[in-house]
Amino acid sequence: MATNISGIPLILLMKKILVPCDFSACAVEAYQFARSLAAKSNGEIHVLKAIDLPVMMVAGFDVQPYVYDPNLLRDLEADARTKFQKLQDRFANEALPVTFHVKYESPSLAIRQFVTDQAIDLVVMGTKGSSGLTEYFIGSNTEKVVRSSRVPVFAIHRAVDLASIKKIVFPTTLRLDQPDLLNRVKELQKFFGATLEVLWINTPMNFKADIESKALLDAFAKNYGLENYHTHVRNDTVAEDAIAQFTKEIKGDMIAMSTHGRKGLAHALAGSVTESVVNHIQCPIWSYSTR
Repeated sequence: MATNISGIPLILLMKKILVPCDFSACAVEAYQFARSLAAKSNGEIHVLKAIDLPVMMVAGFDVQPYVYDPNLLRDLEADARTKFQKLQDRFANEALPVTFHVKYESPSLAIRQFVTDQAIDLVVMGTKGSSGLTEYFIGSNTEKVVRSSRVPVFAIHRAVDLASIKKIVFPTTLRLDQPDLLNRVKELQKFFGATLEVLWINTPMNFKADIESKALLDAFAKNYGLENYHTHVRNDTVAEDAIAQFTKEIKGDMIAMSTHGRKGLAHALAGSVTESVVNHIQCPIWSYSTR
């Protein structure tokens, strides 16, 4: 079994998989993908349904939070468990350890807390993406989790056969001080038996001559001991456009990216290339926060 430089078996880093699920079509696709991952890693799946109850206040002499009818809560949970059972019935012939959980909290908060409490290794989420004002002001739940998660996140538009993942596109900043990120990317590469397509994007803000870019890519690959890889340079004014075009050009099967987890005003002003890619590119996208 392959190991990283810490001696931890790579396959063990995807043992406990969390699938947040609202039973939408894209969530079901994520669940299917997670099942394939768990089967390959001999892992277990935790399915989480977060029920986001709005906070309401009751007016009176003293403003008090509204207390929901226990019967309503029981009905909501019973409905979620019924839908989960129907989902499980679709995979009755595939034995995997799967546990279902219900939390009364906003999805992003519930996911973050569950990851900590249950020592989750990987989150697999379905996404429909978002665009325009919706993306700017709200963003998808998946985007919020990508931004804040302390463990890797797979964003899935549709489930794919794991055997079909042969080319992993890895856009890089060429930093030489990210051993944890690169260990995890190498883990993915070995897990899928894929080539790593290392991509440097020249934008006007960080432009480098081709000869300099090539030297930096070679130093990057040597520093992290990369194997079975190719290096590429693309010039574009918008990084996410370059990633999308390059992935299409080489018929990439998956994208692996880091995210800085910007929040608040910094996120509004600078945005995140990773979150934009999650919203707009259809292949499986793996992300890991380096904040």
